[in-house]
Amino acid sequence: MSSTIDEIQDFKGIKVDDIQNFKGKYPKQLWYLFFSEMWERFCFYGMRGMLVVFMVSQLMMDEKTANLQYGATQAFVYAFTFIGGLFADKILGYRKSLFWGGLLMIAGSIILAADPKQFFFFGISFTIIGTGFFKPNISTMVGKLYKDDDHRRDAGFSLFYAGVNLGALIGGYICIAVANGNMLASYVPQHLRWNVAFGFAAIVMIISLLTFTQTQKSLGEIGLSPLSHLEISKRRIFEIATYVGSLVIIPVIMTMVAKTEYTDYFMFVIGPAALLYLFYEMRYFSSAENKKLLAALVFIIFSIFFWAFFEQSGGSLSLFAANNLHNTVLGVKLDPNGVNNSANSLFVIGFAALIGMVWLWMNKRKFEPNTVVKFGLAFLFLAGGFYVFYYTKFFADASGKTSLDLFTFGWFIITFGELCLSPIGMSAMTKLSPQKTQAVIMGMWFLASAYGQYFAGLLGANIAEASENATNLEKLNVYADGYQQLAVYAVIAGIVLIAISPFVKKLMQDVK
Repeated sequence: MSSTIDEIQDFKGIKVDDIQNFKGKYPKQLWYLFFSEMWERFCFYGMRGMLVVFMVSQLMMDEKTANLQYGATQAFVYAFTFIGGLFADKILGYRKSLFWGGLLMIAGSIILAADPKQFFFFGISFTIIGTGFFKPNISTMVGKLYKDDDHRRDAGFSLFYAGVNLGALIGGYICIAVANGNMLASYVPQHLRWNVAFGFAAIVMIISLLTFTQTQKSLGEIGLSPLSHLEISKRRIFEIATYVGSLVIIPVIMTMVAKTEYTDYFMFVIGPAALLYLFYEMRYFSSAENKKLLAALVFIIFSIFFWAFFEQSGGSLSLFAANNLHNTVLGVKLDPNGVNNSANSLFVIGFAALIGMVWLWMNKRKFEPNTVVKFGLAFLFLAGGFYVFYYTKFFADASGKTSLDLFTFGWFIITFGELCLSPIGMSAMTKLSPQKTQAVIMGMWFLASAYGQYFAGLLGANIAEASENATNLEKLNVYADGYQQLAVYAVIAGIVLIAISPFVKKLMQDVK
């Protein structure tokens, strides 16, 4: 471990200032992190897109339980990004944290590929902890490539977000399509389809880790150990304790994920604990820095509601796709669940760079919306997409099947909402947080996603429960009506955000 990802003494003259004073739109290091994140997201979204369908079709869970289980699993994934960020800030540094997380994700994927039915929760537990160490720290390193006042930061995060979605597009479609027998069916025996689908995740995670280890020298001093002032022997003690502790806790995670009531207890504790820790750290910062942190909390809180709606994609929308959608888009035969998992990512890839250029163009003309207004617009686009999901009910046939074309258009609209919130939110977290808490704040950003996933599972479970024992047509109507309610709530949230934007802008001070 240490020899593979140890401190790099030879930086080839690369200093942080050299990296941050790059010419053009993007630093070259962004591309290395782009590809490492792309393959990691293939792994993550490939497995995410299979969870509910696997639990219903292979583990024989009912739809309500599967939604709750999905919410619990994903909540833990994102909750551990806060813990991973904390350990990166205090002990491992961003690079070692990322590398360790990647190894755990590889192990989890291999376990699931070997026997997904028997070792489902065991493999998922490795993935949960691994993602916690990997995800927040690569995003933080992207922020480190820019100076605090560099207006190109939002465009950089938009491009990085395209890498996230390129992985999500490929993994989100391929894994579930192979598992359902709609892809590579002549090559993969039916009884091994799920094994192979999970196996793809392991292969691409290895590629992700190799990409990072072979390009990390270009990062100079970014992401090295925060304990470099200690003797190597003392530093190793802290690092080894972190590695061992993350393995020891796996049985605990298995139990908590398998029994969703334990997830409730965990979510009741982790959020308040994170806030208390942040307030404790705020004692050491200036009034100006604390105002920025309060602004960051506004974004974090509202993002919970955004992800609770958006993440129906892996829960109730997954079941909606399996039961209620035709299998053609513009006359092309496609796996409906594959489309549900990957359409949004395809649109992000197509429009992320364009949206980034729009922000740059508006900035030059001094009428770029501030971050709060962008968040408000995100909710309005989200509402538009869910209203389209609702409207699919009017195109249903007698069997309860409706238009995959219209459903895909709904994701097209939501994509613009995501592009107004997610990459902008990651960028805002790095700009609003003091140097010493950047990984923790990024972890809290993903912790908000954990709560979003948790509430997404509860919302999906309520919709599934309301449609229990219904015909397929009746089920479609129940799901569609649920999406209409979510659209109304999203409109309200968007209006509130735009209304409070002057107040939050004052808290942000010089941050745009």
